[in-house]
Amino acid sequence: MTRRFFGTDGIRGLVGQSPITPDFVMRLGYAAGKVLIEDPAARGHLQSGDRPAVLIGKDTRISGYMLEASLEAGFSAAGVDVCLVGPIPTPAVAYLTRALRLQAGIVISASHNPFYDNGIKFFSAQGTKLEDALEAKIEAGIESPLVCVPSAELGRARRIDDAGGRYIEFCKSTFPNALDLRGLKIVVDCAHGAAYNIAPHVFHELGAEVIAIGAEPNGLNINKDVGATATGALSKAVLAHQADLGIALDGDADRVMMVDATGIVYDGDQLLLAVVRSRLRQGPMAGVVGTLMTNLAFEHALEGLNVPFARAAVGDRYVLEMLNEKGWLFGGENSGHILCLDKHTTGDGIVSALQVLSALCEEGGDLAGLLGRLVLYPQVLINVPLVKGFPWKDHPLIASVLREVESSLEGEGRVLLRASGTEPLLRVMVEGQNAEKVQGAAEKLAAAVREAVSA
Repeated sequence: MTRRFFGTDGIRGLVGQSPITPDFVMRLGYAAGKVLIEDPAARGHLQSGDRPAVLIGKDTRISGYMLEASLEAGFSAAGVDVCLVGPIPTPAVAYLTRALRLQAGIVISASHNPFYDNGIKFFSAQGTKLEDALEAKIEAGIESPLVCVPSAELGRARRIDDAGGRYIEFCKSTFPNALDLRGLKIVVDCAHGAAYNIAPHVFHELGAEVIAIGAEPNGLNINKDVGATATGALSKAVLAHQADLGIALDGDADRVMMVDATGIVYDGDQLLLAVVRSRLRQGPMAGVVGTLMTNLAFEHALEGLNVPFARAAVGDRYVLEMLNEKGWLFGGENSGHILCLDKHTTGDGIVSALQVLSALCEEGGDLAGLLGRLVLYPQVLINVPLVKGFPWKDHPLIASVLREVESSLEGEGRVLLRASGTEPLLRVMVEGQNAEKVQGAAEKLAAAVREAVSA
């Protein structure tokens, strides 16, 4: 599919600039509403004449108020009812859409990006990312004239006041009934984001002593020096409070990082391996899906466990697509998106953390003993600004230096060049067993990309 507006994770951009403007978002809501009314694949179980209904959630960005109102207006004009839940994690929208038997869920969030960005992403009635074909139909309708349905057919809006409580209970239900978190002191970093009033309650109600940080959103501080993309704050807090471990979520709480009692950070690959080991105690596993960015050490660890492994394109939606194609249940990204399809339909930072804590309770010991088994190979990632449309794949200088770098690794590492799906960047990744060689190779390749782009 050729995407004009939709990226790998919905539509995202700088607030106030196309496409993240009130008029565009209203037309997006209208176009999506028309698809939900007219497309049989989107209507699901609705009978002819039934009015579709959607759920709209958001994170804590100040622009969320404006975009929520625009979406609500667009859906109402199309004749679609709207359920509003306010600030709530992205995976909560996926869960509630499915639990309430709605036709779609919409999240207003730019995930781990700063407050001045925002975005819109969709979930299907089944709580999964919207299929490409439906996104294409929505895109096709955005430029169409917005024609309100008759007044008697306009969509209605209502607020679901207990949405947070429902989701807290769902999260707790993914943790074994026979276990609890008593005796654990946990620091939970909510990134001043959507989980600020959710995550601390989940871990506390399961028995842990919880210290919450990053739980005072003001509309402008989401992800700022806190959360899964800035774990230094969590490491410091764990040490300061002499906690057993720490959990860091990102702004919309669909990814997670964890920190042990000494402040060491563990990424998505290490967390996923702990979940895999735990599930293997229950029986054989069909396979695990990672991405092109998954650490080579993770792949080698799965080989040692006789668990098949496959790499998808970067992005949790592509991990999910491959899992569905293969009929597997577990996958994830080193960025902290972890999919446990035996528990949820999408990546969920809180639920993923609970699966790791479940493994910790079963094995005993501490987090370092559980997660330190996977020693990651050195991996250097350099983001190089990219001019839109620049033909980096065919550039002779980049191709020449790429061959040199791959040769220098002597088969003991990997090189990956990929354009970001959400930002104008080329991501240069080099991985291998020799840290010095990996660093030098990454810097050399990034320099070649910068030279090619500037020329």
